[in-house]
Amino acid sequence: MSSTPSTGGSRRDPGREAAAAARQARAQPPIQRRPPLQALALRGLLAVGLLLVVAVTVLLGGDGFVDETGGDVGVVDALYYASVTTTTTGYGDITPVTTGTRLATLLVITPARVGFLLLLVGTTVELLTERWREAHRRDRWRRRVDEHYIITGYGVKGRSAARALCEDGVSQEAIVIVELRRDAADEASAEGYTVIVGDASRAQVLREARIERARAVIIAPSRDDTAVLTTLTARELAPRATIIASVREEENAHLLRQSGADEAIVSAETSGRLLGLTSRNPRVGQIVSDLLHTDYGLALVEHEVSQGEAGSGIADLPGQRTIAVVRDGRMLRYDDPEIGDLQEGDRVVGFPNGDDGAHGGRADGTKD
Repeated sequence: MSSTPSTGGSRRDPGREAAAAARQARAQPPIQRRPPLQALALRGLLAVGLLLVVAVTVLLGGDGFVDETGGDVGVVDALYYASVTTTTTGYGDITPVTTGTRLATLLVITPARVGFLLLLVGTTVELLTERWREAHRRDRWRRRVDEHYIITGYGVKGRSAARALCEDGVSQEAIVIVELRRDAADEASAEGYTVIVGDASRAQVLREARIERARAVIIAPSRDDTAVLTTLTARELAPRATIIASVREEENAHLLRQSGADEAIVSAETSGRLLGLTSRNPRVGQIVSDLLHTDYGLALVEHEVSQGEAGSGIADLPGQRTIAVVRDGRMLRYDDPEIGDLQEGDRVVGFPNGDDGAHGGRADGTKD
């Protein structure tokens, strides 16, 4: 397994940086928020709008508003009156004296004053309570999350894995992304996923992702050594979860399985084999691509053989055409004579047959 040598002249301590990242790992449930400057600009425009409403009301009042100096109330006077009124300063040097202007003060200027104060107080309260609300959302997420999917790494493989889960009917709320790079984490958060910013090979980061409650863990880093270390940590923390790991080199696949992965996907070699097969049989690539997109076209389903199905042959299973049976961790092809009669606990894989098999689920129509 290859590793990247350290740079001799660097003063950075990777171990200390990773430890700091683990301590700072926090779940970030997705929320819709505006950029700070945009939100501040919008509130400023609303405040200016309220000032203009009051100023226009004063100008339309004409002689109904009297200046204590006896002069006419002009544009500058109206803006001045609007500012001191909405901020509740109220010097009293410009006052409404007619019934119409007093009614306008009651119906327009007073609500504008209240709205201005609410806007000011709301901005202050939001700035003061943002951290509390974020902690509240995180604690609520931690209490509710269960049977979720964790994806470590949000590169090309991680994004594709998340997309495939969503296409197969998994809610975005049930997908948690663990990513160390801030730009990739921000991208995942913007797309609606809950994000943990931290090193997925560290136990504390995976605990923040509630790995002990996870249904499955998908490990998709860019390095094989990181995949092995993450798999070891994940298996220790979640002994019952399904762990699927990606590895670039075939020679490292057995290390993932020995580390606790239920399956190791060799990304580079698989792509190369598909390229070679497709060059001789152009439709092979199209069919494989169709199989990988579960929201349309062909689809493979898998379910466990029940007690009632045990003893029957693969051709007798309703709702699907079986192409493989997994028994005691071994995959047997449909034409393998060792299959014989199905046994309780076998897992059968095949294509849905007609309307009996739910697309992307069990043959009995329930999700596995």
